[in-house]
This record gives sequence, C-alpha cells and structure tokens, in this order.
Amino acid sequence: MDAKPPLSGPKREERLPPSELDGKTVLVVDAHGLIYQVFHAMPDMSGPAGQPVGAIHGFIRDVLDLIEKHSPDLLFCAFDHSEVTFRNEIFPGYKQSRDSMPEDLQVQIPCIHRMLDALGVGSLILPGFEADDILATVARTVSDSGGHCVLVTNDKDCRQLIGPNVRIFNIRKELYFAAEELEQDWGVRPEQVVDFQALVGDAVDDVPGVPLIGPKMARELLGRFGTLEGVLDNADQVSGKKRSENLIKYRDQALMSRELVRLDDSAPIEIHWEDGTLGGVARDDVESLSREFGFRRLGDRISAMTAPPVEAVWEADYQTIRDIDQLKQLVEKLSQQQQFVFDTETTHTNPRWAALVGISICWQPQKAYYIPLRAPQGDPVLDWTLVANLLRPVFESSTIKKIGQNIKYDLIVLKTHGVEVKGVSFDTMVADYLLSPGERIHDMDDLSRRYLHHSTVKIKELIGSGKQQRLMDEVPVDVVTAYACEDADVPMRLTPLLRGHLESAGLTELFETLELPLIDVLARMEHVGIRVDTNHLSELDSRFSQRLDTLEQQIYVLAGGELFNIDSPRQLAKILFETLGLPIVKQTRKTGPSTDADVLQELAVQHELPARVLEYRQFAKLKSTYVEALQSLVHPETGRVHTSFKQDVAATGRLSSKDPNLQNIPVRTTEGRQIRAAFRAGYDGWQLLSADYSQIELRVLAHFCGDAALLEAFEQDQDVHARVASEVYGVPIDDVDKEMRSKAKAVNFGVIYGQTPFGLARALGIDKYEAGEFIDAYFERYQAVDAFMEEVLEGCRKSGFVTTILGRKRHIEGVRDPSRRKNLRFRTLAERIAINTVIQGSAADLIKVAMLRVDRRLREEKLESRMLLQIHDELVFESPEHELATLKKLVQQEMTDAAELKVALKVDVQSGPDWGAC
Repeated sequence: MDAKPPLSGPKREERLPPSELDGKTVLVVDAHGLIYQVFHAMPDMSGPAGQPVGAIHGFIRDVLDLIEKHSPDLLFCAFDHSEVTFRNEIFPGYKQSRDSMPEDLQVQIPCIHRMLDALGVGSLILPGFEADDILATVARTVSDSGGHCVLVTNDKDCRQLIGPNVRIFNIRKELYFAAEELEQDWGVRPEQVVDFQALVGDAVDDVPGVPLIGPKMARELLGRFGTLEGVLDNADQVSGKKRSENLIKYRDQALMSRELVRLDDSAPIEIHWEDGTLGGVARDDVESLSREFGFRRLGDRISAMTAPPVEAVWEADYQTIRDIDQLKQLVEKLSQQQQFVFDTETTHTNPRWAALVGISICWQPQKAYYIPLRAPQGDPVLDWTLVANLLRPVFESSTIKKIGQNIKYDLIVLKTHGVEVKGVSFDTMVADYLLSPGERIHDMDDLSRRYLHHSTVKIKELIGSGKQQRLMDEVPVDVVTAYACEDADVPMRLTPLLRGHLESAGLTELFETLELPLIDVLARMEHVGIRVDTNHLSELDSRFSQRLDTLEQQIYVLAGGELFNIDSPRQLAKILFETLGLPIVKQTRKTGPSTDADVLQELAVQHELPARVLEYRQFAKLKSTYVEALQSLVHPETGRVHTSFKQDVAATGRLSSKDPNLQNIPVRTTEGRQIRAAFRAGYDGWQLLSADYSQIELRVLAHFCGDAALLEAFEQDQDVHARVASEVYGVPIDDVDKEMRSKAKAVNFGVIYGQTPFGLARALGIDKYEAGEFIDAYFERYQAVDAFMEEVLEGCRKSGFVTTILGRKRHIEGVRDPSRRKNLRFRTLAERIAINTVIQGSAADLIKVAMLRVDRRLREEKLESRMLLQIHDELVFESPEHELATLKKLVQQEMTDAAELKVALKVDVQSGPDWGAC
C-alpha cells in the first residue's frame, strides 16, 4: 500500500480541547508576510480571465510544501485585519509610512481565503490585532499545553516568542531559528528581544527606538545591564556623550517602542483547534478554483495529495534484447502487427546532434522491448548496422503504423542514422496539445499522471543533473531498459484514451489531416536545417562589440563622467533620476523606479542618455542572443543550424522555434537584416526563396466579419491601412498623409490583439483620449468588425471555447457579459485572447495547410528544392537556380490556394543568396 496522502483522512469529527495538544506539532503561518514574499518574488501571473493570480499560486504552493515536508498535526494561517490595531492608539505613527497594499495583490487575498477553505486549512484573524499577536497566542497556548509550535515567518518581532517548545521556520532557506541561532545573530536571549528592538527601533514599522543605538551597541548594552530598564537607569555610564544623552532624552520613547514590538500572547481570539487538523478537502471546490485561477499543475498536485491510498496497479513486462537471435524473433513478431510504439534513447536533446543509444518497442500494453546499441563496457549491445538492416523493412513500411510521444524527435534521430520512418499514425503529445492548447506542458510524465494516474521514471533518476549529469550510454542497460520500455508502454496505453477524447471533442479531422501529417514535414525541415555563415557572424560580432564600446563611452559622458553598470536597473535609475534629475515615469515592485524600454522611450525626448541606453540594449541583445548564440548552434558536420519547431507551445496553433529561436530576429532594422544575411543557401548555384503571406491576419478578419469596405480594399489590392484611414477620417484616399496611415495601421493590427486606448496611445505617442476617440471612430465605421468580435465573445460565453477556421478549439474562461463592461473598448485579457485566437489561430491553420500542400508538390514533382523554415507567416526554401522559377510559381500557387476565403490570399515572394536579401 502507498503511504497515506498528507491531505487525506477524516476531518473535524469532534472538538479538540487544548489538553489534547500535548506532544502535537502545530504550524502557524504568518499568512500576510508569506503572501507579500511570494507577491514580490514571483513573476506576473494571470489567470484565464486575465486576473492576477501569482500570489495565490505562490502562497498555496508554499502551504502544500509545508504540509508535505513537515506533516504537522495542526496547521493554521494567521492573517492581519484591515482595522487599525491597539498599537496605533499607543503611537499614531505606527506603520504609517508603509505603502498601501498594491491593488493587484489586494484582489487576491479573498481568493486565497477561498482556496484555504477548500483545502480545509484553518484561518485565524482578529479585528484590532495583527497576525503576529495571533502567532504569539497560539504559541503560548500550544507550549503551555505541552505541544510544539513552529512559526512560519520572517518577522523579527516573532523572535521574542522563541522558547523550548517554540521555533521559527524560514520557508525560503528551509532553516529553523531557535535560541542558539538568535544568540549567533543578535547576541541576545529570547527574553531580551523586545528590549533589543526597543533600543534599535524598526524603520519598516516606524518604531522609533533610540537614536544612535544600533544592533551592535544594543547587544553590548543588554549584555552589560541585562534589561531595557537596566540600560536606561545606567544611561550616564554609557560611553559616548551623545549616545548617553539620547538614552536619557528618549527614555519614554524607548519604553513606548517596547510596547509597540511586544506581541500580545493573550489575544481574545477563540481558537477552534479542530479546524487545524488536516483532511476533509472539498475536492470539487478545489477543482473549480484551480480551473478559475488556471492552476492545472497545482490542482493535480492537490488531487494527488488528497487521493485515497491505492494498490500499485502498474503491471509491466519489460525485456532487453541481448543478441541478434532475440532481435530477429522480435522483428518477426513486429512485422505482423498493425501498429506499434517506438522510442529512441540518445545522448542529446537536439536529434541532429544525438548519438543513438537504444530503441524501445511496444505493440501491446504492459509489454515492451529495449534494443541496446551503446552502453557501459560489459553490458550487452547490438551492432547498429545489423539492427538497422533488420528493422528497416518494418520502420519504412507505410502499412505498419507507428505511434510515439513527440515522435518528430525520433523520426529525425533515425533519419540521421539512415532509417526513413513511414506510416506515422499518432502522437500522444500533439493529441493532448490539441485537446488542451492552453496547457504549458504535454510531456509524457505529465500525460501519464493525468490520464493513467501513474508516476513515470524521471530522466534525472538515470542521468542526474548539473555537474553530476552523465550521458544515457553511461547508464547500465538493465536500468535503461526499465526507463525506455516505459517510454514506449505509456504512449501505447494513452493512445486509445486520447483517440476517444479527440473524437468526443470533434478534433479528429484536424488532428489527422493537419497536425499529424505536419509532423513529417517538420521532421524533414529540421533534419535539413539551414546553412549559417559563421565568418559573417564573427564579423558582425566584432562590429557590434565596437558599437557597444562606443555607446558605453557616450553614455558615461552623458552621465557626467560617472562610471556605472549600464546593465543594472538600479544603477541606471540612480543616474537617470538622481544625477540627471529626470522624472520618474513608473515604479516596479523590486527595483523602484522603472527603466524599461517604454520609460526610456518617454525620457528620450528630454535627454539623449535614455536613447543611447536603448540603442545599447538593442545591440547587446542581438549580440548575445543571435550573433554569439548562433555560432555555437552550427552543427560541425552540416554547417547548418537545425532549429526545433514546436507544435505544442502556442495556444493559438502557431508554431514556435527553439535552439535557435528564429522568430524574434528583427525584420525591418538594419541590424536584423545583417543577422539574417548570415543564413545562406547551402550550395553553390543555389538561392534562398522567401514566401510571405501579405497581411494574412487582416484578410482573415475581413473574411470573418464580411465588411464590404475591407473586402473591397483587398480585392482591389489597395493599401488597406490608407483605405482605413480614409474611411475613418472621411477624406479621399489620396489625401491620407503618413500620420493618418500610421494611426490606421496601428489600429488595424491593434484590433487583432485587442489593443486598448492606452496601448494605442503608447504605441503612437499620442494622448490616450485621442487614441480612444480614434478607436471609437474605427468601430463606428467598421461596425461589422465589432459585430464579429461580439459574436466570438457570445459564442465563447455559451460554449466556453472559441474555434478557428479549421475547427481548432481553445477553452477560455472569464469572457464577461457586455452589459458588465464599463467601457466597450476596454475588454478583459480573456476577451482579447478569445478574439485573437480566432484570427491568429486561423492564420496559423492556413499556413500549416500551405506547408502540407507545398511539401506534397515538391515531392510529387521530385524537385531538389527544399522547405527549410517557417517563421510566423513566412516560408523559407533553398533551391538550385535552375528550379527557382518553378519553385516560385509552385509556392505562390499552393499558398494562395490554401483556403477559399471571401478575400484572396496574397503571397510576396523574394529570392537571393541569403535570407537578408530576400
């Protein structure tokens, strides 16, 4: 039997009297302190409706960690109350300088209470008192009753509570703090803490203390005189005239300060101790809240913690193929199957760089085989040439279907090793991505846990991590067999489940006709890669370095000759706002005044230094991200980079690329074109060809909304931005000036991404009211666009999802009724996501269709030309010059015919010796 999960079991069956605390461990969390910690430490995180959820996630994660790692008998979370406390009556200035709670944290507090209620975790709060007073009261009661109390807090006030049965726990450092640690840190005993703080004061809480008495002096004085009264009564014996005078002058202030820091361990709060026992989780509420906040992984974790213990049911028979005779028997059986799963074990995450260590095969659940090809000396291995010759007829048969998890990786590995896999019929990763495009993770470990309730062997358990990491071929074969066979067995068990889910969701056709065949296309593209001229990159590296050196010196001169770290936001902020006296535009949580790009652009009109810093950052990023990184990614044998195209990342259906990410190389800047010029045709007499959809997302918008003016603009091949400006401003198209067109262009694309008046104002450098008026004028003129958007939102409200042109679905929560909007132009993040998904997702569908059509034609006509890259709406090919005209015609035809829309698709085609010239 498995161990009992930490949140399972009975809950609150009867009242627990304090006498029952004897010998029990009680954890009390300083909830507000911990919430503030995670709020400032975690990156911004939004839920499905666009609401801030980072503090909720971080706090609940920490509470679960405490439960799992400490297994307390009772757990409580103590909260501050919003009312003023008795300390404000003692000293009105107490905590007066503290900033009010940030609004995006404030809205998360009620949600944290809801989550704790669902988890069955007891909350304690008392008007007029702080959470620390509650901690003190619980600590005294538990200690007096013979129990052990652990206070989860970083608040130094709580150090006064330390005793034989009371310790403090620092959750970040995972360290306990007791009397010994207190002695090492402050040099005082627990009973001296309030006296120590009364002397030193606390600037954070506006506790005044005694001027000129710091921690070191307070330690010496208490060591000499024992108590605060002893120090004050002997002030005339203290060295230093001013210090001695202050102890006399500020005697009353010191005594008052002690009352401010002294915690009330008899706060009038009724504690229902049974509320602290763990168990009785409201699972439906937890699942509902996890969906509301977008906490799938956290929700899964809670489910695992609350699940009743079950017998281990994972039965499996995994075998190692140890010689050629066993392999021949395996191949004979394999050739009789209709389908099978295979998986490769390798030495590298990039399949083009990977050495093949072994292959696992499974055609029935619970039974799998591993063929070792590389292993530690003394372990059985088979010769790859012999293995390949035996496996090739089966793997290259299109009638025997192949299944895998991220099978594209395995296709490339085997192609690199001389085996062309045909007949791919299912990929569990891609299937789950279609079912749950909003999820961030679709790896096998995740799918196994979610669908099979089985925890798989983790790769780190085999090869380790960090400096201790080893290669897979250094792991004993018997150990690899268990891991590799599971990698084949799990997809075998998942496939019928996922097929059923695809069918139920109406996604089978999209999977089988678009995403599945695209795997083969992407595998071929990645295998070929694109040539990179490292000499060109080296020259760029030198030029960019020189430019950075020049900019650095210019920045120092503009800063008045003061040297500082340009890459440090804090040091840059000091130069901008203190040395130069520029106005602070906005604040950040961590570093104070912001120095982000938007701020620097705004300040650049007042001083040259921010403009130079922006340029410095641009060159520094291009240099590190592309010029330097690309050189390290060039394969030594092919002279090419082999980027990985990801089908399972972007929720809209777009492809993304990794190692390297080629989608963020600037297109329109000189430096961006210089970097693109490093990408070359692979052979002499060959050229690159770029085919780019023209304004495909706007054309998709025109198709969906059916606006006559937009359709006419595209049909007549007009400048659509000028046409929109003409319509909105009410002037002939020939009278549209550059500024009018710029605003119209910003709105055209802003509509797709749900841009607000504030966002448009920032993009154009205009007043937000002017931006709002322009957006209103746009929707007044293009009412069909507005109607289409409301139709999308209404459909999402009813069904919970939106659909692209080919039926791709994305579930989105938080789309509001329009009557609840204060301003129709201000849509929530969820609403903007819904609209954008339909438009951008449909554009993604179309270019995927185009890729399949072009690839099919290239193979049918047996052309040497090859598709290399897909970057958003652009396809990049390499072609021998004698095929270039044929390729241009073929690509243009297949891309424009990818779909029949109300408006024709337009493709811009360019060719040249390098990507920058296209």
